Amino acid sequence: MPAVERIAVIGSGTMGSGIAQVSAASGIETILIDTGKAQLEKARNTIDTSLQRMAKKGAITEAQGIETAKRISFTIDITDAEDADLVIEAVFEREDVKREIWQKVDALCKPEAMFASNTSSISITAIAAATKRPELFIGMHFFNPVPVMKLVEVIRGNKTSDATCAKIVQLAKEMGKSPVEVKDYPGFVSNRVLMPLINEAIFAVYEGVATAESVDEVFKLGMAHPMGPLTLADFIGLDVCLNIMEVLQTGFGDPKYRPCPLLKQMVAAGKLGRKSGEGFYKYQG
Repeated sequence: MPAVERIAVIGSGTMGSGIAQVSAASGIETILIDTGKAQLEKARNTIDTSLQRMAKKGAITEAQGIETAKRISFTIDITDAEDADLVIEAVFEREDVKREIWQKVDALCKPEAMFASNTSSISITAIAAATKRPELFIGMHFFNPVPVMKLVEVIRGNKTSDATCAKIVQLAKEMGKSPVEVKDYPGFVSNRVLMPLINEAIFAVYEGVATAESVDEVFKLGMAHPMGPLTLADFIGLDVCLNIMEVLQTGFGDPKYRPCPLLKQMVAAGKLGRKSGEGFYKYQG
Protein backbone atom coordinates (compact mmCIF):
# COMPACT_ATOMS: atom_id res chain seq x y z
CA MET A 1 0.00 0.00 0.00
CA PRO A 2 1.43 3.43 -0.93
CA ALA A 3 2.54 5.77 1.86
CA VAL A 4 0.01 8.38 0.70
CA GLU A 5 -2.68 8.54 -1.99
CA ARG A 6 -3.20 12.30 -2.39
CA ILE A 7 -0.62 15.09 -2.15
CA ALA A 8 -1.11 18.86 -2.23
CA VAL A 9 1.93 20.95 -3.17
CA ILE A 10 1.85 24.63 -2.19
CA GLY A 11 4.04 26.83 -4.39
CA SER A 12 4.34 26.26 -8.14
CA GLY A 13 7.84 27.59 -8.75
CA THR A 14 10.79 25.53 -9.90
CA MET A 15 10.80 23.30 -6.84
CA GLY A 16 7.03 23.02 -6.39
CA SER A 17 6.37 22.10 -10.02
CA GLY A 18 9.18 19.53 -9.90
CA ILE A 19 7.81 17.98 -6.71
CA ALA A 20 4.32 17.83 -8.24
CA GLN A 21 5.75 16.08 -11.30
CA VAL A 22 7.59 13.35 -9.36
CA SER A 23 4.57 12.90 -7.09
CA ALA A 24 2.24 12.36 -10.04
CA ALA A 25 4.79 10.17 -11.83
CA SER A 26 4.75 7.80 -8.85
CA GLY A 27 0.99 7.34 -9.27
CA ILE A 28 -0.24 9.83 -6.66
CA GLU A 29 -3.11 12.22 -7.28
CA THR A 30 -1.48 15.64 -6.95
CA ILE A 31 -2.84 19.15 -6.48
CA LEU A 32 -0.55 22.10 -7.26
CA ILE A 33 -1.57 25.29 -5.46
CA ASP A 34 -0.43 28.88 -5.99
CA THR A 35 -1.84 32.38 -5.60
CA GLY A 36 -2.10 33.26 -9.28
CA LYS A 37 -3.29 31.62 -12.49
CA ALA A 38 -0.28 32.92 -14.43
CA GLN A 39 2.13 31.13 -12.08
CA LEU A 40 0.13 27.92 -12.40
CA GLU A 41 0.04 28.12 -16.19
CA LYS A 42 3.81 28.58 -16.22
CA ALA A 43 4.13 25.54 -13.95
CA ARG A 44 1.89 23.49 -16.23
CA ASN A 45 4.07 24.38 -19.23
CA THR A 46 7.24 23.57 -17.27
CA ILE A 47 5.91 20.15 -16.30
CA ASP A 48 4.67 19.37 -19.83
CA THR A 49 8.05 20.36 -21.30
CA SER A 50 9.90 18.24 -18.73
CA LEU A 51 7.74 15.18 -19.44
CA GLN A 52 8.15 15.59 -23.20
CA ARG A 53 11.92 15.89 -22.81
CA MET A 54 12.03 12.73 -20.68
CA ALA A 55 9.94 10.85 -23.27
CA LYS A 56 12.28 11.93 -26.09
CA LYS A 57 15.25 10.66 -24.09
CA GLY A 58 13.50 7.34 -23.46
CA ALA A 59 13.40 7.82 -19.69
CA ILE A 60 9.61 7.36 -19.81
CA THR A 61 7.12 6.42 -22.51
CA GLU A 62 4.87 8.97 -24.11
CA ALA A 63 1.87 7.27 -22.47
CA GLN A 64 3.50 7.53 -19.03
CA GLY A 65 4.02 11.25 -19.60
CA ILE A 66 0.37 11.74 -20.52
CA GLU A 67 -0.81 9.77 -17.46
CA THR A 68 1.49 11.75 -15.17
CA ALA A 69 0.13 15.05 -16.48
CA LYS A 70 -3.45 13.83 -15.97
CA ARG A 71 -2.81 13.20 -12.27
CA ILE A 72 -1.95 16.86 -11.60
CA SER A 73 -4.65 19.45 -10.99
CA PHE A 74 -3.95 23.17 -10.67
CA THR A 75 -5.76 25.57 -8.35
CA ILE A 76 -5.54 28.98 -6.68
CA ASP A 77 -7.83 27.82 -3.87
CA ILE A 78 -5.82 26.64 -0.86
CA THR A 79 -8.90 24.93 0.58
CA ASP A 80 -8.49 22.30 -2.15
CA ALA A 81 -5.72 20.88 0.07
CA GLU A 82 -8.25 19.82 2.72
CA ASP A 83 -8.46 16.17 1.59
CA ALA A 84 -4.72 15.64 1.08
CA ASP A 85 -2.91 12.90 2.97
CA LEU A 86 0.27 14.98 2.73
CA VAL A 87 0.81 18.68 2.11
CA ILE A 88 4.25 19.76 0.85
CA GLU A 89 5.12 23.45 1.03
CA ALA A 90 7.67 24.80 -1.45
CA VAL A 91 7.50 28.58 -1.16
CA PHE A 92 10.10 31.32 -0.68
CA GLU A 93 12.75 30.76 2.01
CA ARG A 94 11.30 33.01 4.70
CA GLU A 95 10.16 31.58 8.00
CA ASP A 96 7.37 34.12 8.49
CA VAL A 97 5.89 33.34 5.06
CA LYS A 98 6.03 29.60 5.68
CA ARG A 99 4.50 29.86 9.16
CA GLU A 100 1.61 31.95 7.86
CA ILE A 101 0.83 29.37 5.18
CA TRP A 102 1.03 26.47 7.62
CA GLN A 103 -1.35 28.12 10.06
CA LYS A 104 -3.96 28.28 7.27
CA VAL A 105 -3.30 24.74 6.09
CA ASP A 106 -3.40 23.33 9.61
CA ALA A 107 -6.86 24.78 10.17
CA LEU A 108 -8.40 23.24 7.05
CA CYS A 109 -6.74 19.82 6.66
CA LYS A 110 -7.95 16.56 8.21
CA PRO A 111 -6.33 15.75 11.58
CA GLU A 112 -4.29 12.81 10.28
CA ALA A 113 -2.75 14.67 7.33
CA MET A 114 1.04 14.92 7.35
CA PHE A 115 2.87 18.16 6.59
CA ALA A 116 6.29 18.58 4.97
CA SER A 117 8.34 21.67 4.18
CA ASN A 118 10.80 21.72 1.30
CA THR A 119 12.88 24.35 3.13
CA SER A 120 16.59 24.10 2.40
CA SER A 121 17.82 25.61 5.66
CA ILE A 122 15.09 26.85 8.06
CA SER A 123 14.36 24.98 11.29
CA ILE A 124 11.64 22.34 10.86
CA THR A 125 10.90 22.60 14.59
CA ALA A 126 10.27 26.35 14.26
CA ILE A 127 7.97 25.99 11.24
CA ALA A 128 6.10 23.05 12.81
CA ALA A 129 5.34 25.21 15.85
CA ALA A 130 2.93 27.19 13.67
CA THR A 131 0.70 24.08 13.58
CA LYS A 132 -1.11 21.98 16.16
CA ARG A 133 0.41 18.76 14.78
CA PRO A 134 4.23 18.99 15.15
CA GLU A 135 4.40 15.20 15.45
CA LEU A 136 3.09 15.00 11.85
CA PHE A 137 5.45 17.69 10.54
CA ILE A 138 8.74 16.91 8.77
CA GLY A 139 11.23 18.32 6.29
CA MET A 140 11.50 16.98 2.73
CA HIS A 141 14.35 18.86 1.07
CA PHE A 142 14.32 18.00 -2.64
CA PHE A 143 17.11 19.09 -4.98
CA ASN A 144 16.92 20.97 -8.26
CA PRO A 145 16.06 19.75 -10.87
CA VAL A 146 13.65 17.62 -8.86
CA PRO A 147 12.78 15.09 -11.62
CA VAL A 148 16.50 14.32 -12.07
CA MET A 149 18.19 14.63 -8.66
CA LYS A 150 17.88 11.52 -6.47
CA LEU A 151 18.56 12.97 -3.03
CA VAL A 152 15.88 13.99 -0.54
CA GLU A 153 17.05 15.20 2.87
CA VAL A 154 14.47 14.00 5.40
CA ILE A 155 14.61 16.29 8.44
CA ARG A 156 12.96 15.38 11.73
CA GLY A 157 11.77 18.25 13.88
CA ASN A 158 11.99 18.06 17.66
CA LYS A 159 8.52 16.47 17.89
CA THR A 160 8.32 14.56 14.59
CA SER A 161 7.06 11.04 15.30
CA ASP A 162 8.82 7.84 14.24
CA ALA A 163 5.71 6.85 12.26
CA THR A 164 5.72 10.11 10.28
CA CYS A 165 9.41 9.76 9.48
CA ALA A 166 8.96 6.14 8.35
CA LYS A 167 6.07 7.06 6.04
CA ILE A 168 8.01 9.94 4.47
CA VAL A 169 11.09 7.79 3.92
CA GLN A 170 8.87 5.18 2.25
CA LEU A 171 7.19 7.88 0.11
CA ALA A 172 10.55 9.26 -1.04
CA LYS A 173 11.56 5.77 -2.16
CA GLU A 174 8.24 5.33 -4.00
CA MET A 175 9.04 8.58 -5.82
CA GLY A 176 12.30 7.04 -6.99
CA LYS A 177 14.39 9.12 -4.59
CA SER A 178 17.14 8.22 -2.13
CA PRO A 179 16.13 9.62 1.28
CA VAL A 180 18.83 10.54 3.79
CA GLU A 181 17.78 11.31 7.37
CA VAL A 182 19.44 14.33 8.97
CA LYS A 183 18.91 16.30 12.17
CA ASP A 184 17.23 19.68 12.44
CA TYR A 185 20.12 22.14 12.55
CA PRO A 186 20.58 25.25 10.35
CA GLY A 187 21.31 24.29 6.75
CA PHE A 188 20.94 20.58 7.60
CA VAL A 189 23.89 18.85 5.86
CA SER A 190 23.77 19.96 2.23
CA ASN A 191 23.60 23.72 2.66
CA ARG A 192 25.62 23.83 5.87
CA VAL A 193 28.55 22.56 3.78
CA LEU A 194 27.72 23.92 0.30
CA MET A 195 26.78 27.52 1.07
CA PRO A 196 29.94 28.46 2.99
CA LEU A 197 31.90 27.02 0.06
CA ILE A 198 29.96 29.22 -2.38
CA ASN A 199 30.30 32.21 -0.04
CA GLU A 200 34.08 31.71 0.19
CA ALA A 201 34.28 31.49 -3.62
CA ILE A 202 32.48 34.84 -3.78
CA PHE A 203 34.97 36.26 -1.27
CA ALA A 204 37.79 35.16 -3.62
CA VAL A 205 36.24 37.30 -6.38
CA TYR A 206 35.44 40.15 -3.96
CA GLU A 207 39.05 40.27 -2.72
CA GLY A 208 40.48 40.13 -6.24
CA VAL A 209 42.11 36.73 -5.79
CA ALA A 210 40.67 35.52 -9.11
CA THR A 211 37.88 36.10 -11.61
CA ALA A 212 34.62 34.16 -11.39
CA GLU A 213 35.70 32.17 -14.45
CA SER A 214 39.03 31.25 -12.84
CA VAL A 215 37.43 30.20 -9.55
CA ASP A 216 35.02 27.94 -11.42
CA GLU A 217 37.81 26.44 -13.55
CA VAL A 218 39.76 25.50 -10.41
CA PHE A 219 36.80 23.50 -9.13
CA LYS A 220 35.95 21.90 -12.47
CA LEU A 221 39.51 20.91 -13.38
CA GLY A 222 41.02 20.42 -9.92
CA MET A 223 38.11 18.88 -8.01
CA ALA A 224 36.17 17.33 -10.92
CA HIS A 225 33.01 19.30 -10.05
CA PRO A 226 30.53 19.31 -12.96
CA MET A 227 30.13 23.07 -12.53
CA GLY A 228 32.02 25.67 -10.54
CA PRO A 229 30.60 27.16 -7.31
CA LEU A 230 29.75 30.51 -8.91
CA THR A 231 27.96 28.92 -11.86
CA LEU A 232 26.09 26.84 -9.28
CA ALA A 233 25.25 29.97 -7.26
CA ASP A 234 23.75 31.55 -10.39
CA PHE A 235 21.75 28.37 -10.97
CA ILE A 236 20.43 28.28 -7.38
CA GLY A 237 19.75 32.03 -7.26
CA LEU A 238 21.99 34.51 -5.45
CA ASP A 239 19.03 35.69 -3.35
CA VAL A 240 18.51 32.12 -2.17
CA CYS A 241 22.22 31.79 -1.36
CA LEU A 242 22.07 35.02 0.65
CA ASN A 243 18.96 33.90 2.53
CA ILE A 244 20.60 30.61 3.49
CA MET A 245 23.83 32.29 4.64
CA GLU A 246 21.74 34.60 6.83
CA VAL A 247 19.91 31.60 8.31
CA LEU A 248 23.27 29.96 9.08
CA GLN A 249 24.68 33.15 10.60
CA THR A 250 21.61 33.67 12.79
CA GLY A 251 21.21 30.01 13.70
CA PHE A 252 24.81 29.40 14.75
CA GLY A 253 25.76 32.95 15.79
CA ASP A 254 29.17 32.34 14.24
CA PRO A 255 30.92 35.06 12.16
CA LYS A 256 32.31 32.42 9.80
CA TYR A 257 28.85 32.38 8.17
CA ARG A 258 28.91 36.13 7.40
CA PRO A 259 27.59 36.66 3.84
CA CYS A 260 30.15 38.21 1.51
CA PRO A 261 29.48 41.94 0.91
CA LEU A 262 29.65 41.28 -2.86
CA LEU A 263 26.83 38.73 -2.56
CA LYS A 264 24.67 41.24 -0.67
CA GLN A 265 25.45 43.97 -3.22
CA MET A 266 24.57 41.79 -6.21
CA VAL A 267 21.25 40.76 -4.69
CA ALA A 268 20.44 44.40 -3.91
CA ALA A 269 21.18 45.25 -7.55
CA GLY A 270 18.80 42.53 -8.79
CA LYS A 271 21.61 40.36 -10.16
CA LEU A 272 20.17 37.06 -8.97
CA GLY A 273 21.69 34.66 -11.49
CA ARG A 274 19.95 32.73 -14.26
CA LYS A 275 16.43 33.75 -13.25
CA SER A 276 17.20 37.47 -13.62
CA GLY A 277 19.47 37.08 -16.66
CA GLU A 278 22.63 38.13 -14.85
CA GLY A 279 24.67 37.04 -11.83
CA PHE A 280 28.32 36.17 -11.98
CA TYR A 281 27.60 35.46 -15.66
CA LYS A 282 25.13 36.81 -18.19
CA TYR A 283 22.34 34.66 -19.60
CA GLN A 284 20.02 34.93 -22.57
CA GLY A 285 16.67 33.24 -23.14
